[in-house]
Amino acid sequence: MLVAVGEVSELGAGDAAAEPAWSERQSAVLEAALRLIVESGDALTMSAVARRASCSKETLYKWFGDRDGLLTATVQWQASKVQVAPVDRARLDLASLGASLTQFAAGWLTVISSDTSVALNRLAVSHAGSHKTDLGRIVLDNGRLAMGRRLKPVLEAGRAAGLIAFDDTEAAFRVFFGLVARDIQIRLLLGDRIDLSAAEIDRDARAATRQFLALHPGAGQGRD
Repeated sequence: MLVAVGEVSELGAGDAAAEPAWSERQSAVLEAALRLIVESGDALTMSAVARRASCSKETLYKWFGDRDGLLTATVQWQASKVQVAPVDRARLDLASLGASLTQFAAGWLTVISSDTSVALNRLAVSHAGSHKTDLGRIVLDNGRLAMGRRLKPVLEAGRAAGLIAFDDTEAAFRVFFGLVARDIQIRLLLGDRIDLSAAEIDRDARAATRQFLALHPGAGQGRD
Protein backbone atom coordinates (compact mmCIF):
# COMPACT_ATOMS: atom_id res chain seq x y z
CA MET A 1 0.00 0.00 0.00
CA LEU A 2 1.42 3.37 -1.00
CA VAL A 3 1.23 6.25 1.45
CA ALA A 4 1.48 9.68 -0.13
CA VAL A 5 -0.03 13.16 -0.25
CA GLY A 6 -3.79 12.88 0.08
CA GLU A 7 -3.82 9.84 2.38
CA VAL A 8 -4.31 10.60 6.04
CA SER A 9 -3.45 9.03 9.36
CA GLU A 10 -6.00 8.45 12.08
CA LEU A 11 -4.69 11.52 13.83
CA GLY A 12 -5.32 13.80 10.88
CA ALA A 13 -8.36 12.13 9.36
CA GLY A 14 -10.82 14.61 10.80
CA ASP A 15 -8.99 17.63 9.42
CA ALA A 16 -7.64 16.52 6.06
CA ALA A 17 -9.13 17.86 2.86
CA ALA A 18 -8.54 16.92 -0.75
CA GLU A 19 -5.76 18.81 -2.47
CA PRO A 20 -7.16 21.23 -5.09
CA ALA A 21 -6.28 20.37 -8.69
CA TRP A 22 -5.44 23.61 -10.48
CA SER A 23 -5.49 23.94 -14.24
CA GLU A 24 -2.46 25.40 -16.01
CA ARG A 25 -4.33 28.69 -16.47
CA GLN A 26 -5.41 28.85 -12.83
CA SER A 27 -1.85 28.11 -11.73
CA ALA A 28 -0.61 31.02 -13.83
CA VAL A 29 -3.18 33.30 -12.17
CA LEU A 30 -2.10 32.16 -8.71
CA GLU A 31 1.55 32.79 -9.56
CA ALA A 32 0.57 36.28 -10.71
CA ALA A 33 -1.22 36.84 -7.39
CA LEU A 34 1.88 35.69 -5.49
CA ARG A 35 4.08 38.14 -7.39
CA LEU A 36 1.66 40.97 -6.63
CA ILE A 37 1.74 40.11 -2.93
CA VAL A 38 5.54 40.32 -3.03
CA GLU A 39 5.39 43.67 -4.81
CA SER A 40 2.44 45.34 -3.11
CA GLY A 41 1.48 43.28 -0.05
CA ASP A 42 -1.88 44.38 1.31
CA ALA A 43 -2.74 46.28 -1.86
CA LEU A 44 -3.67 43.04 -3.62
CA THR A 45 -7.03 43.39 -5.37
CA MET A 46 -9.04 41.25 -7.76
CA SER A 47 -8.65 44.00 -10.39
CA ALA A 48 -4.86 44.02 -10.02
CA VAL A 49 -4.67 40.24 -10.33
CA ALA A 50 -6.94 40.30 -13.38
CA ARG A 51 -4.70 42.87 -15.07
CA ARG A 52 -1.48 41.06 -14.20
CA ALA A 53 -2.83 37.66 -15.29
CA SER A 54 -4.62 39.02 -18.39
CA CYS A 55 -7.98 37.63 -17.39
CA SER A 56 -11.34 39.08 -16.42
CA LYS A 57 -12.52 39.77 -12.88
CA GLU A 58 -15.57 37.68 -13.68
CA THR A 59 -13.30 34.69 -14.24
CA LEU A 60 -11.55 35.28 -10.92
CA TYR A 61 -14.84 35.48 -9.04
CA LYS A 62 -16.05 32.32 -10.80
CA TRP A 63 -12.90 30.40 -9.85
CA PHE A 64 -12.18 31.76 -6.36
CA GLY A 65 -15.38 33.39 -5.10
CA ASP A 66 -13.89 36.53 -3.55
CA ARG A 67 -10.59 38.03 -2.40
CA ASP A 68 -10.35 35.69 0.61
CA GLY A 69 -11.00 32.75 -1.71
CA LEU A 70 -8.22 33.94 -3.97
CA LEU A 71 -5.87 34.31 -0.99
CA THR A 72 -6.76 30.81 0.20
CA ALA A 73 -6.07 29.36 -3.24
CA THR A 74 -2.80 31.29 -3.43
CA VAL A 75 -1.61 29.84 -0.12
CA GLN A 76 -2.72 26.35 -1.17
CA TRP A 77 -0.87 26.70 -4.47
CA GLN A 78 2.31 27.79 -2.71
CA ALA A 79 2.05 24.96 -0.18
CA SER A 80 1.40 22.38 -2.93
CA LYS A 81 5.00 22.85 -4.07
CA VAL A 82 6.08 20.85 -1.00
CA GLN A 83 5.67 17.20 -1.95
CA VAL A 84 6.03 13.95 -0.01
CA ALA A 85 7.59 11.04 -1.89
CA PRO A 86 5.28 7.99 -1.69
CA VAL A 87 6.43 5.16 0.55
CA ASP A 88 5.37 1.53 0.30
CA ARG A 89 4.37 0.24 3.74
CA ALA A 90 5.11 -3.36 2.73
CA ARG A 91 8.67 -2.64 1.59
CA LEU A 92 9.59 0.44 3.60
CA ASP A 93 13.19 0.55 4.75
CA LEU A 94 15.40 3.20 6.31
CA ALA A 95 16.72 4.38 2.94
CA SER A 96 13.27 4.98 1.43
CA LEU A 97 11.98 6.59 4.62
CA GLY A 98 14.99 8.89 4.72
CA ALA A 99 14.57 9.76 1.05
CA SER A 100 10.91 10.71 1.58
CA LEU A 101 11.74 12.87 4.60
CA THR A 102 14.63 14.54 2.78
CA GLN A 103 12.50 15.36 -0.27
CA PHE A 104 9.84 16.88 1.96
CA ALA A 105 12.43 18.87 3.93
CA ALA A 106 14.10 20.21 0.78
CA GLY A 107 10.77 21.26 -0.70
CA TRP A 108 9.73 22.89 2.55
CA LEU A 109 12.97 24.84 2.88
CA THR A 110 12.74 25.95 -0.74
CA VAL A 111 9.22 27.27 -0.24
CA ILE A 112 9.62 28.98 3.14
CA SER A 113 12.82 30.72 2.05
CA SER A 114 11.25 32.11 -1.15
CA ASP A 115 10.34 35.78 -1.37
CA THR A 116 6.72 34.84 -2.04
CA SER A 117 6.37 32.86 1.21
CA VAL A 118 8.12 35.58 3.18
CA ALA A 119 5.71 38.18 1.77
CA LEU A 120 2.68 35.97 2.44
CA ASN A 121 3.71 35.29 6.02
CA ARG A 122 4.48 38.93 6.75
CA LEU A 123 1.06 39.88 5.43
CA ALA A 124 -0.62 37.12 7.44
CA VAL A 125 1.08 38.24 10.66
CA SER A 126 0.03 41.85 10.10
CA HIS A 127 -3.55 40.77 9.46
CA ALA A 128 -3.62 38.52 12.52
CA GLY A 129 -2.63 41.50 14.67
CA SER A 130 -5.15 43.89 13.17
CA HIS A 131 -8.05 41.48 12.58
CA LYS A 132 -8.36 42.76 8.99
CA THR A 133 -9.11 39.37 7.42
CA ASP A 134 -8.75 35.67 8.16
CA LEU A 135 -5.43 35.52 6.26
CA GLY A 136 -3.58 34.38 9.38
CA ARG A 137 -5.91 31.42 9.76
CA ILE A 138 -5.78 30.75 6.01
CA VAL A 139 -1.97 30.56 6.06
CA LEU A 140 -1.97 28.42 9.21
CA ASP A 141 -4.59 25.96 7.93
CA ASN A 142 -3.16 25.63 4.43
CA GLY A 143 0.50 26.00 5.35
CA ARG A 144 1.84 24.58 8.59
CA LEU A 145 -1.18 22.40 9.41
CA ALA A 146 -1.47 21.08 5.85
CA MET A 147 2.22 20.17 5.92
CA GLY A 148 1.59 18.12 9.03
CA ARG A 149 -1.30 16.28 7.42
CA ARG A 150 0.92 15.37 4.47
CA LEU A 151 3.91 14.11 6.41
CA LYS A 152 2.33 12.41 9.40
CA PRO A 153 1.24 9.30 7.45
CA VAL A 154 4.87 8.78 6.39
CA LEU A 155 6.09 9.17 9.97
CA GLU A 156 3.49 6.67 11.14
CA ALA A 157 4.44 4.24 8.38
CA GLY A 158 8.05 4.48 9.59
CA ARG A 159 6.95 3.77 13.14
CA ALA A 160 4.82 0.80 12.03
CA ALA A 161 7.87 -0.63 10.25
CA GLY A 162 9.98 -0.25 13.40
CA LEU A 163 12.31 2.26 11.71
CA ILE A 164 11.52 5.15 14.04
CA ALA A 165 9.91 5.37 17.46
CA PHE A 166 7.75 8.07 19.03
CA ASP A 167 4.67 8.28 21.22
CA ASP A 168 2.87 11.23 19.65
CA THR A 169 2.74 11.92 15.92
CA GLU A 170 2.18 15.65 16.29
CA ALA A 171 5.11 15.95 18.68
CA ALA A 172 7.34 14.00 16.29
CA PHE A 173 6.28 16.24 13.41
CA ARG A 174 7.12 19.33 15.46
CA VAL A 175 10.60 17.96 16.11
CA PHE A 176 11.14 17.45 12.38
CA PHE A 177 9.65 20.88 11.66
CA GLY A 178 12.14 22.48 14.05
CA LEU A 179 15.10 20.60 12.61
CA VAL A 180 14.19 21.63 9.07
CA ALA A 181 13.14 25.26 9.57
CA ARG A 182 15.48 26.09 12.49
CA ASP A 183 15.57 29.91 12.68
CA ILE A 184 15.51 30.46 8.90
CA GLN A 185 11.90 31.55 8.62
CA ILE A 186 11.89 34.00 11.53
CA ARG A 187 15.16 35.55 10.35
CA LEU A 188 13.73 36.05 6.87
CA LEU A 189 10.52 37.55 8.26
CA LEU A 190 12.61 40.02 10.25
CA GLY A 191 14.53 41.10 7.19
CA ASP A 192 17.69 39.01 7.34
CA ARG A 193 19.04 38.50 3.83
CA ILE A 194 19.52 34.75 3.53
CA ASP A 195 19.96 33.35 0.04
CA LEU A 196 19.99 29.56 0.24
CA SER A 197 21.37 27.79 -2.80
CA ALA A 198 19.91 24.49 -4.01
CA ALA A 199 23.02 22.74 -2.73
CA GLU A 200 22.67 24.33 0.72
CA ILE A 201 19.00 23.39 0.87
CA ASP A 202 19.80 19.78 -0.05
CA ARG A 203 22.58 19.68 2.57
CA ASP A 204 20.32 21.10 5.28
CA ALA A 205 17.45 18.77 4.36
CA ARG A 206 19.71 15.73 4.60
CA ALA A 207 21.11 16.94 7.92
CA ALA A 208 17.61 17.48 9.37
CA THR A 209 16.62 13.96 8.31
CA ARG A 210 19.73 12.38 9.84
CA GLN A 211 19.16 14.28 13.08
CA PHE A 212 15.50 13.29 13.23
CA LEU A 213 16.27 9.61 12.66
CA ALA A 214 18.97 9.75 15.35
CA LEU A 215 16.54 11.34 17.82
CA HIS A 216 13.82 8.75 17.15
CA PRO A 217 15.61 5.44 16.57
CA GLY A 218 13.43 2.40 16.01
CA ALA A 219 14.21 -1.23 16.63
CA GLY A 220 14.49 -1.81 12.89
CA GLN A 221 17.03 0.93 12.13
CA GLY A 222 19.86 -1.56 12.18
CA ARG A 223 18.26 -3.90 9.64
CA ASP A 224 19.61 -4.08 6.10
